[in-house]
Amino acid sequence: MFKKGTILYSIFKNKCPKCNEGDFFEDNNPLHLKKVMKMNTYCSHCGFKYEIEPSFFYGAMYISYALTVGLAIITFIILYLINLDLLYIFIIIFVNLVLFTPYTLRLSRLIYGNIFISYDPSYRNEEGLKTTRKNH
Repeated sequence: MFKKGTILYSIFKNKCPKCNEGDFFEDNNPLHLKKVMKMNTYCSHCGFKYEIEPSFFYGAMYISYALTVGLAIITFIILYLINLDLLYIFIIIFVNLVLFTPYTLRLSRLIYGNIFISYDPSYRNEEGLKTTRKNH
């Protein structure tokens, strides 16, 4: 299920969708809030440029919306089944959504990237690799 070369491996391990080696985000910890959305421009392993076109990741907002709606619905159902008052349910949903925002933002970009970028372990972009090496 989480084998290298699968979409789930790339999404849950924060890896490049193209080679499954380099990191997608600069920092693996989504709780470092100053760096939560800082992505690498190129993969450090294969040199793939993550932002295929300008504003490519704007489409990830739709994925993020779906994730947050799903989280809110699941939270509502669980709390409703244990007979919690509606006011408390909505307060808990709000707190839940705020606490999980760093995770849903990153997860939505990883999912969106994996929709459009297919796995190719033999891919190499020498220009991207040169740029990555200059920056490090």
